[in-house]
Amino acid sequence: MKRVLALLIIMTTLGAATVAFTQSFNVQLGKTRGPEQPLPFSHRRHAGDMAIDCLYCHNGADKSPVANIPPMSTCMGCHKIVSTSKPTIKALTGYWDRKEQIPWVEVYRLPDYVKFNHKRHVMAGVQCETCHGPVQQMDVVYQFPSLKMGWCVGCHRTNLDAPQFQATMDCITCHH
Repeated sequence: MKRVLALLIIMTTLGAATVAFTQSFNVQLGKTRGPEQPLPFSHRRHAGDMAIDCLYCHNGADKSPVANIPPMSTCMGCHKIVSTSKPTIKALTGYWDRKEQIPWVEVYRLPDYVKFNHKRHVMAGVQCETCHGPVQQMDVVYQFPSLKMGWCVGCHRTNLDAPQFQATMDCITCHH
């Protein structure tokens, strides 16, 4: 019984370690697929080809701890007149006409005990790509970094002495 229990603990630990390790290297392993969304949305088209600034759509990122998904009015500001005959835009307009929110699937999710403040980072001049990767090259957005504590701490250590960033190593900043 003890051997079975020990084997079960070892297998569980190895399984969890494997998941954690491979999650940290999702880009290097070629796992660059994001979640399937209710409507196809290409950041490559909008942020890349058309060079729309991140803050145009994610306008809460410089005003709030949360960047937020853009409101439908942001999308419809352009798509009331742009590409209206395309099936995806017709579907978008359907949500708008029905006054329904698009049930987007979250790409970035932190544990409840971790608080990330977008405003603080944007106001310090941290570029969106620093954390979100080359979004302007992504047709489907995927979680670029591991978002594990070590990844964040590494960036803070690198920028600890940079006066424009004022990175802190105080645990309470993120864990509260």
